[in-house]
Amino acid sequence: MAEVPIQRHRLENGLRVILSRDPRAPVVAVNLWYDVGSKHEKAGKTGFAHLFEHMMFQGSANVEKGQHFSLIQAAGGTLNASTWLDRTNYYETLPGHELELALWLEADRMASLLPAMTQEKLDNQRDVVKNERRWSVDNQPYGDWDELIQALVYPKGHPYHHSTIGSMEDLSAASLDDVREFFATYYAPNNAVLTIAGDFEADAALDMVRRHFGPIPPNRELPAPPDMTVDPLIGSEVRETKADQVPLPRIYWAHRAPPFGTDEFDALDVAADVLGSGRASRLYASLVREQRLAQDVSVFAFPIVGGASLFTLWATARPGIAPETLEAATLAEVDRLAIDGPTDADLERVRNLHAAHSAGSLERIGERADRLSMYACLFDEPERINSEVARYAAVDAARVSEALRASVRSDNRVTLTYVPAEAAS
Repeated sequence: MAEVPIQRHRLENGLRVILSRDPRAPVVAVNLWYDVGSKHEKAGKTGFAHLFEHMMFQGSANVEKGQHFSLIQAAGGTLNASTWLDRTNYYETLPGHELELALWLEADRMASLLPAMTQEKLDNQRDVVKNERRWSVDNQPYGDWDELIQALVYPKGHPYHHSTIGSMEDLSAASLDDVREFFATYYAPNNAVLTIAGDFEADAALDMVRRHFGPIPPNRELPAPPDMTVDPLIGSEVRETKADQVPLPRIYWAHRAPPFGTDEFDALDVAADVLGSGRASRLYASLVREQRLAQDVSVFAFPIVGGASLFTLWATARPGIAPETLEAATLAEVDRLAIDGPTDADLERVRNLHAAHSAGSLERIGERADRLSMYACLFDEPERINSEVARYAAVDAARVSEALRASVRSDNRVTLTYVPAEAAS
């Protein structure tokens, strides 16, 4: 695949602008990353980053509540937003001739959300987020696994110790002044990256960006990034069992790992695919097909950038299989890969999968814009988009073994086991 074209600009107010022109289809993607996620939240005020993902669609000085959606959809576009530990992003994909509409909408809420913020809107969206938590976490089988894992892997007070969605208590206690302060602090042009990708003329697009975003003042007192320092190893094995309303036992294993963006993380990313990506993966072949111990397996490295990321596995036991049996078999496969390394066939399989997935993703103009924003926001290096496949392909068997031996070990492991509540009683 040809390299993704990249133009970098920075407005006087600090807004970083990435332009990537591709006129093959008459669509354009606008993608805005703010350098604020759950890791920036203060104790007692968790869930604010995610709450703001909702508040940003509640209207601004020149846009009525809900109108951001209606205007984009009426123009034939799609839009959404998401929140993560390290960032919050907002994005639209729409016909190329409607580019200015998306830029105006994003600039208007960056510049003037505060005057339109009301107690009624806060109360409404707080209830929406609470219901989202009930549906996706509290009342979902295994739904709180990542919240529990984060609390066990990262020490209390670390920015990754709490979940993105936040606690019910903190959401209930959030005041209008609290959320106004959060917005005024982090939703500033010098804390954001704006990417435009697709069918547009670069000079005209940059003029639009300057016209709509240029007058927005920066936050001259932007806080320093939170202290993400943490020991690279947990230092002991941590085990917890939870009896819950779940249909089958499931075991989660989590380990502190080198941060996203490092060579070591790349090696663990390859290891995760060798172990758990597809029906030809090591764990699926062994645990699901051959030994018939597991219903499903999953392995992934969390792409987070501060202090330590996470290398995580889970396996759901088949009916009648004891968790201890499943655990022993799973860890035996992981240890085997750490000792012997992946075969040439393993590496060829996952490299082909990764290259195909990457190429397919970058053909979607919205995904391309999001990757550019990610690399610019997290590393100030959007050019990383053009080395993704090469970085992954450069990982050899020795690097996989070394990375697993360094991080995926018993003194750096959290084991969280869910068992059906009736079986535990």
